[in-house]
Amino acid sequence: MQLANFLLFCVSIIALSACGNSATLSIADGMGSTPLLPLPKQSLIPTVHVATAVGWSGNAKPIAADGLAVDVFADKLQHPRWLYALPNGDVLVAETNAPAQLNPKRNFRQWITKKFKEKVGAGVPSANRISLLRDYNQDGVVDKKSVLIKGLNSPFGMALVGDYLYVANTDALVRYPYQSGQTEITDAGTKLLDLPAGKINSHWTKNLIASPDGTKLYITVGSNSNIGERGMENEIGRAAIWVFDIRTGKHRQFASGLRNPNGMAWEPESRTLWVVVNERDEIGSDLVPDYLTSVKEGGFYGWPYSYYGQHIDERVQPQRPDLVA
Repeated sequence: MQLANFLLFCVSIIALSACGNSATLSIADGMGSTPLLPLPKQSLIPTVHVATAVGWSGNAKPIAADGLAVDVFADKLQHPRWLYALPNGDVLVAETNAPAQLNPKRNFRQWITKKFKEKVGAGVPSANRISLLRDYNQDGVVDKKSVLIKGLNSPFGMALVGDYLYVANTDALVRYPYQSGQTEITDAGTKLLDLPAGKINSHWTKNLIASPDGTKLYITVGSNSNIGERGMENEIGRAAIWVFDIRTGKHRQFASGLRNPNGMAWEPESRTLWVVVNERDEIGSDLVPDYLTSVKEGGFYGWPYSYYGQHIDERVQPQRPDLVA
């Protein structure tokens, strides 16, 4: 009877989580430097709408803009998370997922999260490899797929500089020798830098981009929580972009207050670094919009104390008005 009541409670929680408030603003309302930001809304049960993962069936394909088409380039990959195109046309794909938790004990909230991940196909173990996709005849379909590097630890970011391929595992920056056309790397690799990880490691993906002159690597490190609720002592070095000097091996924090920065790119004319940031949760379906921003060295972008400039997140105590300013 106790088990039945618990299962009924779980079903009720899931049903409630699909209710709550719904987004009312359009996508355009969240664009620009002054987006429309409603007042925060907090609820006991966060609003969650989980899409069901559905593969392509028959001749069905995603609808693209006029003059464009979408086709399958490669399939049968195990949870592909990031792509990197090599100069010779080969494409690298990180087949990866969150690292196995060092502390497998889960609270109820984590249990629910696990079930949602399983629903969308994200609850699989990490393949921990980088695969190489080669299209010999350039017809948009992969002709050869091979494992370039295996035995990694939740890899994500990749960057080629000269004759070295740099890989960002969840816990370390590693360098591998690479020659153009190579389809397998058997070298054990050289660890260059430890990256924040540990037994929690909430935002585990670490991304990479090389500076335009190839002298530095920029590394994204996401926060270890939603709004610092695990204590800021667990956020040291996180919610930030690091810069690593390839020649000296030294690193420093380049920018901070970025909850979960991921995709980075260089604006081709100004050579300004840009990044996409995943923002905080649980203050309403219209808050807080994820954003794309240029990144200034030494800049602070709000997390966890404020969002979109000086919109204070009252859930975070104590505050840091000096940083928000």
